[in-house]
Parts: sequence; C-alpha cells; structure tokens
Amino acid sequence: METENRTVVTEFILIGLTQSHDIQRLVFVLSLIFYIIILPGNILIILTIRSDPGLTAPLYFFLGNLAFLDASYSFIVAPRMLVDFFSEKKIISYKACITQLFFLHFLGGGEGLLLVVMAFDRYIAICRPLHYSTVMSPRACYVMLLALWLGGFIHSIIQVVLILRLPFCGPNHLDNFFCDVPQVIKLACTDTFAVELLMIFNSGLLTLLCFLGLLTSYAVILCHVRRSASEGKNKAISTCTTHVIIIFIMFGPAIFIYTRPFTALSADKVVSFFHTVIFPLMNPVIYTLRNQEVKTSMKKLIIRHIIC
Repeated sequence: METENRTVVTEFILIGLTQSHDIQRLVFVLSLIFYIIILPGNILIILTIRSDPGLTAPLYFFLGNLAFLDASYSFIVAPRMLVDFFSEKKIISYKACITQLFFLHFLGGGEGLLLVVMAFDRYIAICRPLHYSTVMSPRACYVMLLALWLGGFIHSIIQVVLILRLPFCGPNHLDNFFCDVPQVIKLACTDTFAVELLMIFNSGLLTLLCFLGLLTSYAVILCHVRRSASEGKNKAISTCTTHVIIIFIMFGPAIFIYTRPFTALSADKVVSFFHTVIFPLMNPVIYTLRNQEVKTSMKKLIIRHIIC
C-alpha cells in the first residue's frame, strides 16, 4: 500500500549553528553588535537616497532598493537565530519553516535579479550613454523593479510548491539553524532525487548562470572603460569594481550551497551563516563607502538632524 503524500510532521527541531556554548556566546555577541551597527546603516542609506533630490538617478534608485532588500532579508534568519542561542530546544513549526523558506528565496531571488538590473544600468550608462535617458527612464526603472519582485516570487513559490508536495513523517531534526531547501528535503519520507534535481535547476543553475553572466557583462564594461578617455573613467571603474565585489559576496555562497547535490559538508553552516546573516547587511554599506555622492549626502543628512 502506497504511503499517502501528506505531512504528519507539525514541527522541526533545529540542531543549531554549533553545539559549543562558548562558540554560541561568541557568535551571539558578534552577530548582535554587527546587527545593531550595520542595520541602521542600511536604513540610513534608504533615508538618504529618498531625501536628497540630487540622488534621483537610476543608480541610486536601485541602490536604495538593494538596501531595502538586504535589510528585509536580514530579518528572516538572524533574529530567530539570536533568540535560539538561549533555547534548550530550538523548535520551529512546519508552517513557520515553510514561511521562512519562502521569504528567504523570495528576497534572495529578487536581490539576484536586482544585481542583473544594476549591471544593465551600468552597461547602458557607460557603453551607450546617448541612449541612457531613454532606456533608463523612470517608468522603465519601475517596470524593472516590478519584474525582479515578480521573478523572486516565481522562483520562491516553485521551491515551496515542490516541498509542500513531499510527505514528512519523521525524523524531524533539521541540521541547521534555519529552514532551507537542502536540509528540509532530506527529511522527506520518500525518494527525493527528482525533486533535488529540480531544486538544483531552479536555484543552483540559475544562480550560476546569473553569476557568469554578470561577470561577463562587467568584463565588457571594464574593457570599454579602459579604452575610453572620458573624465569619469575612474568613477566608472570604481562603481563597477564595487558591483563585482557585491556579486561575489552575493553569489559565491549561493553557488556553494545550491549548485551541488544536497549532501552535507562541514562548511555548510558557516557559509550559510555568512550568506544569510552577515553579507546581506554588508552589501549596501560596501557600495556606499565607495560612492562619494552618497557619502556626502549622508553626512549632510546626519548634520542636519543633529542641528535640528
């Protein structure tokens, strides 16, 4: 008699980042300090871009959205992880696990597509400057923004639908500090080979293709910049270099996690920690530190509020 394709597990027990209490305390303190310092920085970036009339170019419009996505992304895993450090039994309900997984891939997929849009913006600005105002009009920017949110939703909902079709009847110990596709699939009470291939295609292959495509596009842009003799050459190189750094930070861990068969490696939790907690908060800050216009505007905003 075939096993019914239904979920009987109502909760998962998270094993956590580490079993060492000393390491847990160290990670908690470092994560909390990082969170308290960097998260307000991301919010400040958003407020600066929205309040300064001089930062209305598509470049800053997308940077503000990057800061918003990363700030939102940081709320999916980090707060619960910090609370779980003080819990003897780290329990997450089945529904909460699926919800966490959905938003993780929804915002993560949206950010990956946003980096593609930002690369397109830089390509038009540097290689086709005469067409920039036409191609990157305000309406076109909003259409691209809507498209990347829709793309992130489609990417994520595919993951969720595939997992919801799997039966979970035990065990329910999840070898991670949050819910993600590789660990959840391994707990299913059925053969998951086909589902794993679909997941690798949906997450891994698309991530790898986006990564290679972005590197190729920035290589083309940098070659074009090096051959040109324009006054903004150094600024263009600095901007593109920053984008490439963010691409490696964003896609490097994702490629490590999602482009291979779902077998556990000792480095998985460390890579996942940086990918879900540390790097998302750093991306906009890295970008801002290399952008003089945003830094200047940010200083003016801070001084104005101090004086008031």
